[in-house]
Amino acid sequence: MEIFIEDLQDKIEVTDEILKLMDKAARACLENENFTLPYEISVILVDNDRIREVNNEQRSIDKPTDVLSFPIVDMYEGEIKSSDGDFDMDEGHIVLGDILISLEKAKEQSIEYGHSFERELIFLLTHGVFHLLGYDHDTEEREKKMLERQNAVLKSLNLER
Repeated sequence: MEIFIEDLQDKIEVTDEILKLMDKAARACLENENFTLPYEISVILVDNDRIREVNNEQRSIDKPTDVLSFPIVDMYEGEIKSSDGDFDMDEGHIVLGDILISLEKAKEQSIEYGHSFERELIFLLTHGVFHLLGYDHDTEEREKKMLERQNAVLKSLNLER
């Protein structure tokens, strides 16, 4: 089980404690889903300018957002739906995808919502992980399922609102 976190921004300090918390939260998402296959997830921490560029390239929305997920394996609500995807035979694991998080946006939103930066960052991370697992918020019912899962992880880490 591999979770790679790369910090490509220089506006918000990323401490070892934050990196450990992110790793723990991402793993908790997969554990809560009973996802037992070996996996790889890449998390890239960026600033507002970079996430705006990617958001514009990928979604034709020319403004910064908080989190973007790029699933590689076709999944629906925690279950693999296709054998297509990136199975790394050398390493023996599934590459689930990439998550980009704007730390600037996370900081802005933590102030706006009146909670800690860590809580906002982990909320965004869990949101991204659950997208990689095939959860979405395209309907009220699916959004409720996704938020329930995110909140369960946040609660397990004592990061509730």
